[in-house]
Amino acid sequence: MVIKNVSLDIVCGITSKLPDTGRPEVAFAGKSNVGKSSLINALMNRKALARTSAQPGKTQTINFYNVNELMYLVDLPGYGYAKVPESEKAKWGKMIERYLHTSKTLKAVFLLIDIRHDPSANDKQMYDWIIHNGYEPIIIATKADKLKKSQLQKSVKAIRDGLRLRPGTQLIPFSAETKQGREEIWNLIDELTGLAAPEETAEGTDQPAVTEERSDAE
Repeated sequence: MVIKNVSLDIVCGITSKLPDTGRPEVAFAGKSNVGKSSLINALMNRKALARTSAQPGKTQTINFYNVNELMYLVDLPGYGYAKVPESEKAKWGKMIERYLHTSKTLKAVFLLIDIRHDPSANDKQMYDWIIHNGYEPIIIATKADKLKKSQLQKSVKAIRDGLRLRPGTQLIPFSAETKQGREEIWNLIDELTGLAAPEETAEGTDQPAVTEERSDAE
């Protein structure tokens, strides 16, 4: 997708009424400091559209980014930050769940995992929870530039094994620094939202993501 204009359109807190945008939406979930803001900035070709911070747990709202007046990228609050009180975590969880249940146009949920580390218990819980809410998460393995190329496949396998990903689950290594994976993510978003040009849909991409073969028994 060619980004012509983008803006932070809607910000929803715990008590806010969630919007009915009437446009396709894709949501991004991930642990605090996993790089959600950096990912959104990279996707938008903006340096500071989404605020990045060294302080985990900063995003406490659901942020709707309007892209070309055609669709929304939805940034969900980060999870797993120990210093956030359990009562606050519960409220954020209910807010995210309310969004997943009530959005009429949510097409996909992307779950961000730091490629340098094995998935945490919180990551596994979030993956299972997204599935429980009716979505098949697409995994984005962030900070891929921090690894040597020789380490990449081993780390991808560690994420697949750690999350116990379902066969066929897409996993895209991504780097906000090098933009590795950016095109693959946009191709997928265009396809999921129905915004891909007809020739793009027909041609597809050589390798849109790292996928796992489905077994015949499934």
